[in-house]
Amino acid sequence: MSLKSEEDLLGMQAISQIVGLTLKGMQEYARPGMSTFALDQYGRQLLQQYGARSAPKLTYGFPGWTCISVNDEVCHGIPSARRFLQEGDLVNIDVSAELNGYWSDNGGSFVLGQDIHQRGELVEASKRILAKAISHIRGGVQIAEIGRLIETEAKKSGYRVIKNLSGHGVGRSLHEEPHEILCYYDRANKTRFRKHSVVAIETFLSTKASYAQEKGDGWTLVAKDSLAVQHEHTIVVTDKQPIILTAANQLWV
Repeated sequence: MSLKSEEDLLGMQAISQIVGLTLKGMQEYARPGMSTFALDQYGRQLLQQYGARSAPKLTYGFPGWTCISVNDEVCHGIPSARRFLQEGDLVNIDVSAELNGYWSDNGGSFVLGQDIHQRGELVEASKRILAKAISHIRGGVQIAEIGRLIETEAKKSGYRVIKNLSGHGVGRSLHEEPHEILCYYDRANKTRFRKHSVVAIETFLSTKASYAQEKGDGWTLVAKDSLAVQHEHTIVVTDKQPIILTAANQLWV
């Protein structure tokens, strides 16, 4: 969406704070031995407490309030009462929600408990690259150049980007134009970021895979023979530094 009024900005700030607080709360609540279903139910409790509605449920009929992906799962992991988190797991929580007609999207991967498998470097690389990408976004900047930056930085860190997943516009629905803010340089994409627009910027990194594949449950995408992480912020594009709407009260920025 494009912000057209103070009301629009306040609406986006409100829902973005909610998804940010929900993501933070879920990250802090997660512990070894907990099922992903129990973690998702805690997310449901937080969203309902704030009066927000789950975006994936509303938009796609997703079988969960949030998406929880583990280890080789890149995104859209289905919360399950039979999937139990373990010490050192790479956990991704993606929270998107709606309030009063405004939608926001926020996600983050983290190592659960002690980093016994040395996966923290992948997480930190993704966070660092997302921060750098966001810092380069301005009105008029070509979207493809941000993709180039993300892929270049990922390669420098020894990782690959997932090429069939991307960031997107957001605001009045979960996915809006621009529909593809890719993690690599697409020379065919001449679209530029527009001042006052709201977009969800995402990094999708993996240890070996360049493409996410369907797991077979109709939702979950996995990075075959790889570990994968994702980090995401909803931002407002300006002619200076972007406004990171989902940054408030986060465990990471």
